[in-house]
Amino acid sequence: MGIIAWILIGLLAGLIAKAIMPGKDPGGIIVTMLIGIAGGLLGGWLGKVIFGVDSIDGFFDLSTWIAAIIGSVILLALYRLVTGRRRSHRHA
Repeated sequence: MGIIAWILIGLLAGLIAKAIMPGKDPGGIIVTMLIGIAGGLLGGWLGKVIFGVDSIDGFFDLSTWIAAIIGSVILLALYRLVTGRRRSHRHA
């Protein structure tokens, strides 16, 4: 797949991850989209490392989308964990 396809998958995976984990995130939609792109790459890499499968078969393959969404959810959770701690220290 080309870089444009990965960007599209990442953008959509970021939106799906946001729908799975609703809530207010600092940074807004731009940060969510960037997390989605990075999450798509992370999901593909984790699929190869953990399961030994090529989860990056094609744009319309279900495994590609599942890997991208799982990666995006992981990164969104980590982002919230890190930024939540920073916020609580500012107000303390």
